[in-house]
Order: sequence, then structure tokens, then C-alpha cells
Amino acid sequence: MRNIMLSLMTAMAVTACTGQKAEKAEATQDNFNYVVDQFADLQILRYQVPGFESLSLKQKQLLYHLSEAAQMGRDILFDQNCRYNLPVRRALETVYTGYKGDRTDPQFVALETYLKRVWFANGIHHHYAEDKFVPGFTPEFFRTCVSQVESSALPLREGQTVEQFVAEISPVIFDPAVMAKRTVQSGDVDLIRASANNYYGEGVTQEEVEDFYARMKAGKDTISPISYGLNSRLVKENGKLVEKVWKVGGLYSPAIEKIVSELQKAVAFAENDAQKSIIGKLIEYYQTGDLKTFDVYSILWVEDTASDVDFVNGFIETYGDPLGMKASWESTVNFINKEATKRTKVISDNAQWFEDHSPVDKRFKKEKVKGVSAKVITVSMLGGDCYPATPIGINLPNADWIRRDHGSKSVTIENITEAYDKASQGNGFNEEFVWSDKEREGLKKYGFITDNLHTDLHECLGHGSGKLLPDTDPDALKAYSSTLEEARADLFGLYYLGDTKLVELGLVPDAEAYKAEYYKYIMNGLMTQLVRIEQGKNVEEAHMRNRQLIAKWVYEKGKADNVIELKRRDGKTYVVVGDYAKLRELFGTLLAEVQRIKSEGDFAAGKKLVEEYAVKVDPALHAEVLERYAKLNLAPYKGFVNPVMKEVKNDKGEVMDIVLDYTEGYADQMLRYSKEYSFLPSYNE
Repeated sequence: MRNIMLSLMTAMAVTACTGQKAEKAEATQDNFNYVVDQFADLQILRYQVPGFESLSLKQKQLLYHLSEAAQMGRDILFDQNCRYNLPVRRALETVYTGYKGDRTDPQFVALETYLKRVWFANGIHHHYAEDKFVPGFTPEFFRTCVSQVESSALPLREGQTVEQFVAEISPVIFDPAVMAKRTVQSGDVDLIRASANNYYGEGVTQEEVEDFYARMKAGKDTISPISYGLNSRLVKENGKLVEKVWKVGGLYSPAIEKIVSELQKAVAFAENDAQKSIIGKLIEYYQTGDLKTFDVYSILWVEDTASDVDFVNGFIETYGDPLGMKASWESTVNFINKEATKRTKVISDNAQWFEDHSPVDKRFKKEKVKGVSAKVITVSMLGGDCYPATPIGINLPNADWIRRDHGSKSVTIENITEAYDKASQGNGFNEEFVWSDKEREGLKKYGFITDNLHTDLHECLGHGSGKLLPDTDPDALKAYSSTLEEARADLFGLYYLGDTKLVELGLVPDAEAYKAEYYKYIMNGLMTQLVRIEQGKNVEEAHMRNRQLIAKWVYEKGKADNVIELKRRDGKTYVVVGDYAKLRELFGTLLAEVQRIKSEGDFAAGKKLVEEYAVKVDPALHAEVLERYAKLNLAPYKGFVNPVMKEVKNDKGEVMDIVLDYTEGYADQMLRYSKEYSFLPSYNE
């Protein structure tokens, strides 16, 4: 499970618009330029990798090869998100690099912006809102551009003419009714057929998918079940449903072979035998596609708490599948921040206390918390579904039985949260949306501390807490599972942020600190995250739904006691928290209910909770928030460019050092990645 970008930093941690592009801006340790580019609703930042220079050469080489593996699967994610993403991206890149006309022409500028959005979202649908982008250039302009470039550079099917290609691809780009939404997760529709993602073949229905996996699970191990369907596309061949597994020799093999090659190189630089075994087992999983091997790998990975260098690489998170089964490809590469990890060690060392004192029913608590480890990390490379938009925290493995029997590993990515914090200073957001100086001063004093601590609690304890009842299907909550799981983890963190135990443990400076995160969370869930949604749209993304669910539920349940109020002043709406102690009690009550829903697999109750509180938006409040936010000239979404890792070799070709270059621009990086890390055909059918 991941804590997605800005889910805890919130819309408050957005960067002031410079009004200038910074594609080639210099970035040094002493005077680091965080802002790289801004367009549409997006801003691109850099992150620093402090401590990299102090690592041993062996550790740097390990990071280098793991980082190469983190880029090799880039095309996989594009194809998973929609089967037309690769041909669209490649056609646009060909036009962008080969265009001979006026590059200041508004039509071309609009095409450039569209391409940058496709790069950012790993496809033609918004990375958060899920809706298809509306191009600002015309079909006629696109047709003219495509006709003027070399046909050999275009992603044509065998025997296809340029005219036929344009006819096939134009509705995908320009017709709002074609592949309108990447992932549909609620509503009285067939969720599979309504979604444009590529986890299921054409003509496959939701009922067929659910029946297929129900039959596959029947009579199988329910104590330690594999993650059915995690690494495959389900398609129809000759009228029969068949899984096309993502592995060497299977679907996506050309990219997976490259990933495996870099992992094999990384083995030589492993820090210890345990790490060698972990990388070796991941290689075996990629070679076989065997989900039992993936479970063995996951257990080895979660039990390795000694290595300083760590990574995630594979088909991991299931947010993009309407049924929450099939996983997108992602990767992060990192090393431990030992000083900051002292904070998370205190949390993990006290995991049993937190579990025992949770407000949930005793039936749903773990009698013995096993293997909870947590650390603060410095990320050195992002890839796949963690790039350019990245999580700020991760808790894995996702399999409930592995968490139960072997524990979980949690990380907070502090160099990413620090980049958000540094880039957001002085942007005017707090002055516009925060009720009074009292709240602003609390946010300034405690905000960064409590943001990171909430992430720690969310990842380390929240996702790892509780248990399913013995006969509960891990997939029982279906399309609502991701939203409810993120709500469960957020609520766990929120509840304990206000506990005096945190003061006792030295995790917060005093008993007032938690109020900063409470205020910010409620303001974000009720109001300010709406800046990320187009007017008239519902909330779609799981993390955003989670936050609105929590905020709206506690607002409604606390109305009688004025726990939270929406007050008007000078024609503007503000959040005012009247009783922080009662707000904490409400967080605990909702946590108990969400845990019950998960533990019992109560689909009806989970659906009711999500549909009632998490989806619909107050149109008047939404319009107001959008208008106020627009005046600040900010971008509601953030993403990152990676540093460039370079090998420094002597005359004999021996690697003497690995260095980081922070100067690469956004378009430069994306075009380089498309040149150096594209291994899949345009159509993977």
C-alpha cells in the first residue's frame, strides 16, 4: 500500500508558480533549484539525494543497477494503463522532435502540453482524476503534423498506412466518448467494460472476471492464498478466458528481460547473502511468473531489515484495476536515512502497544504483532507507477496473510516530503484557506513534523494493523477495497496522533502538536483537495475518496457538538475545528467500523460508506474553492524528475565512482527515457 503524493502533504504543500520554465536550470547542493517546469495542472520538481556521496562504491553500484532496472519497465505501465498509450506517446514524440513549423504556434504549444501530460500520467488519462485529457489542438493539425514526419518513425501496424494510422488513433485522442475513463471503480455499470485500462481483454465482462477467479479460488488454500490474477491480463481466446502472464517468455517479455538483466548485475554488489537471495528470488519470479514464488520473495524481502540499500520492483499495487486484483508495474530504489529512522524505530518497537490500545473490536486485533519494521529512506530513483508522481510512504507486502505471519515493512520517503516542503514555502495558500493566525502558526510550528509522523503511523502501523476473520476473502470488498484500506490506515494514524503516548515516546514535542495535522486533514478532505477535480466531476481516485470519506463522516457525526464547522467570512468558506478531543473520538469510532468492514468482508456496508461520503461533491463549495485557488496561480499536482546516475570509469573501463547529475530537464528526461528504455512493441495484444 502506498501513501500517494500530497495525500498527507495535502494541497497546502504546493509550490508557487514562477511563471518561467526551468528545463535547464542549474541545481546545486548549496542553491538547489526545486522547480523544473509547470504546465496544465502540474508542476515538476527535483528532489535531492543527501548522503549519496558518503556511500561506498559497492553500494553506489548496487543502487546504479537497481536504478537501471527501475527504468526498464517504463513501457509496461503505459501499456497497462491503456492499450493505445504507447502508439499515442510515440506518435506525439515523433511529431514533437521532428516538427519543422513555428514552435510558438498555439496549436503546437497545445500539442506539447498534451504530450507532457501523457508523459506525466503514463498515458492519455489523468493520473488522479482518471478522465481522458482534452487536447487543445485540432484533429486537422494532428493529421498535418503526422503526415509531415517520416512514416518509418511512426508506430504503424504491419501494412498500415499513415492515413489508416491517423484514422485509428484520432478517436482515441479526440473523441471524449472513446475510452473516456481509465478506471471506473463505482456505479451501476460493468466496471471492466467501462474502464479503458488494459488489464482485461476486449469483450471481457465484470461478471466473467468475478466468476473466473471465484472458480480459481474454490477449494484452494485460504490460510495463505496467492494473490490471484496479480501479474496477468485476462483475455478471451476462442471464446475462453485465458490469463496472459507478465513474465519472461510471456506478455511484456522484452521489457522484463531487461529488468532481469539489470537485477542479475545488481546481485554482484549485494550487501549480504540475504539481499542476494531476495534479488535472486525476484529474478526467478520474473522468469516463471509463479505467484507462489512471488510470495516467497515477499517474505524474504520483508524479513530483511539489515540491508541499508533497498528497493521495490514489480507488479505491486492494484489501485488501477476496478476489482483491485491486477497490479501495475512500479519501482523505487533507496537507502536508509539512519538518523531519521530513529523516529520510526520507536514506533515499530511499540507496535504491540498501539495494536492493543486500538479502538477496534478485540476480535479484529492481532494477538501478536509480528515483524513490523519501519524506516525513513532517501529515494535515489523512481520508476513505473511511482514516477513522475510518487508516493511519500510505502507499506508492503500487500498480502494479508504475509502481514499476519511475517509482518510488514514500512518506509517514509523523507527526501520527497522535504522537497515538497521546501518548494511550498511562501506560496500564499495558508493565507487564503486557513481560518486564522492561530491555525497558521500551528501549521508552521508542527506541520512538517506531524505530516511525516502521520505517514509513519499510516504505513508502519495502519496498514499492518488488524486482521481478517478466518473465512473472509481478501478480495471481498472488490472495487471499494483500496479506498477503505487507505481510510483504515489514515484513521489509525489520525487517532494515535492525538494520543499522549506520542508525547511520552518523544515523537512530538507536546500535546498540542497533533492539532496541526487534524486541521489540515479536515480542511483538505472537506475543501482544498477539490482543486484537483474538474467542476462537475465526482471524486474518483482512491486516496482522495478516502480523505473525503473521513472528513465528511466526522463532520456530519460531529455537527450536534460543533466539532467541525464550515464558517463564512467575507464571502469565503473556512474550516473551523471546535473540539479536537471529540474529533479524535470520532476518528476512533470510524476506525472501528472500517476495520469491522474489512475484517468481516462486509461489502454492502463498505459500498454504502464510500458511496454516501466519498464520491459526491458540493458543487457550490467546489466552484468557490476552484475560483479562490486559481487566483494563487498554483499547480495542484506535483511530480519529479530523477537525478541522472552516471558511471565514472578509468582508462581500463573500471567503474571508479557513481555520481548524480541534477540538471536534466523534464522534456529532456522523458525523451531520453523513451529512447533508452523502450523495449515493447507499440501494440501488445
